Amino acid sequence: MWRRLQVKVGLGFCGSDLETHMEAMRKKAMDALPGSSWTPLEINPNLPPERADIVIVGGGVVGWSIYSQASTVLSGGGIRQQFSLPENIHLSLASADFLRNINEHLGVLNEDPIDLQFNQSGYLFLASEAVAHIMEENYSTQRYAGAKVSLLSPTQLKEKFPWVNTEGVVLASYGLENEGWFDPWSLLNAFKRKAISMGAIQCCGEVTGSLQLKVKSLYFSFFPTSDDGMSACVEQVQMPNSLEYQPVECAIVVNAAGAFSGKLTEMLGIGFGPKQSIAGIPLPAAEPDVSNLEVDHSFFQENVWPHLAFRVPAFEKLKVTSAWAGFYDYNTFDQNAIIGTHPLINNMYFATGFSGHGLQHSPAVGRAVAELILDGNYKTLDLSGFSFNRILTQEPKLETNIV
Repeated sequence: MWRRLQVKVGLGFCGSDLETHMEAMRKKAMDALPGSSWTPLEINPNLPPERADIVIVGGGVVGWSIYSQASTVLSGGGIRQQFSLPENIHLSLASADFLRNINEHLGVLNEDPIDLQFNQSGYLFLASEAVAHIMEENYSTQRYAGAKVSLLSPTQLKEKFPWVNTEGVVLASYGLENEGWFDPWSLLNAFKRKAISMGAIQCCGEVTGSLQLKVKSLYFSFFPTSDDGMSACVEQVQMPNSLEYQPVECAIVVNAAGAFSGKLTEMLGIGFGPKQSIAGIPLPAAEPDVSNLEVDHSFFQENVWPHLAFRVPAFEKLKVTSAWAGFYDYNTFDQNAIIGTHPLINNMYFATGFSGHGLQHSPAVGRAVAELILDGNYKTLDLSGFSFNRILTQEPKLETNIV
């Protein structure tokens, strides 16, 4: 059973009711001032609410997933279970099950059923003699975690995939189920549609001002602190192409801002505290470089294409017709997710740093973060190994099966 996070927004009137009352008041005022074109009591319906229980910063698939149980649509839309870390394998298995049964989880009454175009065709990994032992170790970990994976000899590989050049290959790993690709745009909109149907309020703005969150220790009093209790404030949410901004009072902030999650955390002063202190350690999640999103076509032609054509000769007859670049939610520490609260701040939850795994793991991550908020601990998957604590202790969780 997937638990869905309920967020209540503290408004005097909700949505269309508020606008209905405001319109009635405008009409009454205009009737009293005939001939005037002045319209009193205008409101901007695009402003966020002044108060909310939970504010999720990030409009990608991870952020919407957290509610209903940025670079999303530019992803290739693949999912695989062939990882070396048990946490990543379990995340993939849970997410694949969610995707297969998506209409049970994200279906909305009187709306069309969701079609993810989920094509379940396994990932194929090839290993040379130098790294075949790593593939065997990963295979054991994957099978122990419940993943359906098969090891193939070069002969078996050629029989199954005759179009593959097996030169230099001594071992192959192939996913038998729970792997393939799907439409990222459909998944994002399915999460969004379900969340909005449950009462979420979408605000297309940008956090431009500081955050105010309660901290655990008075020692770090240079942080802006709030009153007693679980309270917080997103001080400025800037609206696009506008000078307007709205402060939002809330109890919890979820940092699912992807490549910009590091900047959001800096608004709290994290990373600017005394050296050799917890407050002096920044969140190692950011887009490495956003100054140039032009595609480097020469890199593909010179470094990728020759290997593709060698391994699959049919690629020699194919040509690239289009290419794109996007933001990358990259964890510079160990290229794995950062999930949970900061050691000093008990009401900001991280769901970031996925380094390319965010889309495929979003269903399971959304459930995990919802459990942390609602229950105070994990109920289904233990993702404590992905907490911020490993950064403090300098104990990275490294993935050997990087794609």
